[in-house]
Amino acid sequence: VQLQASGGGLVQAGGSLRLSCAASGRTFSSYSMGWFRQAPGKERELVGIGAIYADSVKGRFTISRDNAKNTVYLQMNSLKPEDTAAYYCAASNIWKNTYYAPGDMYYWGKGTQVTVSS
Repeated sequence: VQLQASGGGLVQAGGSLRLSCAASGRTFSSYSMGWFRQAPGKERELVGIGAIYADSVKGRFTISRDNAKNTVYLQMNSLKPEDTAAYYCAASNIWKNTYYAPGDMYYWGKGTQVTVSS
């Protein structure tokens, strides 16, 4: 599976962005798809996967997927400067209802930069 993320950019605090991640391959629906982010000097962290979201983004970010289009989305609302990071989509063949670590993910896309100005 190859993943291609897009949609990043510069936005003012309080604004919105929608990231997209297009996947190749016929088995897209068999993978759990998530989003991670990494800010400079910090470890890569889970943003959300399925119905699981980091506490810092709950109520502001929403993940959805369109299996017919092999695409997963990250809708980000009420953006804050602390949301500034490179955002990565990732796929896992693990299905669970608990937190996913980066090591749980099998495929990664290249990051797309999100910068939120104050």
